[in-house]
Amino acid sequence: MKPPYDITTKILRLITSVSEKIGEISANLIDRPSPQLRKQNKIKTIHSSLRIEGNTLTEEQVTALIENKKVIGPKKDIIEVLNANKVYDSLATFNPVSSKSFLHAHKILMNELIVKPGKYRSQGVGIFQGKKVAHLASPAKNVPFLMDDLFTYLKNEDELTLIKSCVFHYEMEFIHPFMDGNGRMGRLWQTVILMKEYPVFEFLPFETLISQTQQDYYDALAQSDKAGKSTLFIEYMLGVIDKSLNELLSFNNRVFKDTDRLNYFLALKKEDFTRKDYMGVFKDISSATASRDLKKGVELNLFYKTGHKNRTVYKISDKQ
Repeated sequence: MKPPYDITTKILRLITSVSEKIGEISANLIDRPSPQLRKQNKIKTIHSSLRIEGNTLTEEQVTALIENKKVIGPKKDIIEVLNANKVYDSLATFNPVSSKSFLHAHKILMNELIVKPGKYRSQGVGIFQGKKVAHLASPAKNVPFLMDDLFTYLKNEDELTLIKSCVFHYEMEFIHPFMDGNGRMGRLWQTVILMKEYPVFEFLPFETLISQTQQDYYDALAQSDKAGKSTLFIEYMLGVIDKSLNELLSFNNRVFKDTDRLNYFLALKKEDFTRKDYMGVFKDISSATASRDLKKGVELNLFYKTGHKNRTVYKISDKQ
């Protein structure tokens, strides 16, 4: 059964805006960030997601732990960071439509933090705000088939991935399939769903914006609960994604250097190529710029040159 939600004017506007930004990111080569930027974004994501759940470690402490340095802090908080680092290093290995993969991710994320990580809960659970029950989750006996239904929904190719990722995030939180770790799993799995179609989401720390608007996040969940559909949560999450993409574009609004172009090109090409092939990827550069780039690539031993003039062919070095 398709989870209930409405397509509003706001949702349509945000989908258009997000799609345009993803296209711009791809066109400007930002979807393949440098290793350093990837590391920084992973640190921001881990710190922000765990901060929402009450982790007290600073971003500097998270960075130190990821760099295998000793950190003084609560044992639970340290374990949470180390587990999250393992999960985010394995993002590309998870299958977004597999409940088995989903449970495996939870097992890594919650290892040594709860009893039986990677298993659906076997008892009832309620979510409290102060002394008041804000949400009474589905009975434990219903969790397995409710989650199976949700994964079946993810396989529906008629639904937009941007919508499906938000719907899954909300519905999973509503079902509350685990005794602990539901929030971080909802945010993690939305990333897994999105990055299969849009690689940039592997490196986009949109959880930072969720952390900065944490009350809005909880309000969107609560209001969707009250409405009996995820419409308001979809609007909230698409807004967060749109702002995150905008920040990424603003940060990367710079002229790309020859080495940026060469690294991007070599990530795409694994066979012999010509200057024409190179210019086919970078349509806005002149033939003179392309020749200078390729000369630089030869000097850096990224590839070597055979033939002369119009018969010149570049062969990628074995190191590549």
